[in-house]
Amino acid sequence: MSLSIPRYNLTTPVGVIADTHGLLRDEALLLLQECELILHLGDVGNKDADKAILERLEAIAPVHCVRGNIDTAAWSASLPLHQDLIVNEWHLHLVHRLEDFDPATPCDAVLHGHSHKPRNEYQSGRLLFNPGAAGKRRFKLPITLGKLWVGQHGVRGEILSLERNTVDRGK
Repeated sequence: MSLSIPRYNLTTPVGVIADTHGLLRDEALLLLQECELILHLGDVGNKDADKAILERLEAIAPVHCVRGNIDTAAWSASLPLHQDLIVNEWHLHLVHRLEDFDPATPCDAVLHGHSHKPRNEYQSGRLLFNPGAAGKRRFKLPITLGKLWVGQHGVRGEILSLERNTVDRGK
């Protein structure tokens, strides 16, 4: 049985978020408002109540989410470890940990989380994009999410800070 890859034709940026760890900040919701598609790259949270993070994102736009290493609550068992999408004819591959990505996978962009370190770079003709961590602060890394513009000339990403004009409440 062949699984079909979800396809989207969008005119707005794709919202990309990861490593919320049980905290969905109001600043993140505000930055994602204009998106017609949201991708969560894992580590939503490990509590039953953390499923509400995906529900709140789904109130904005369709959400695709992969399972992260801390996603251990019963609700997260149905989340795939990898997912492929076609957006405006460009192939995106979602995975939580980059080390779980098979480089032989045909795709135009690899979207990953886990490290909490924002990344937006091209290697071997493919975009490697990590939106960073949008939830609880880890180490001294910034609190960020990302947006992708997927158009005629390819996939372009941007990392956006959730800390501008905000106070880190340490939740």
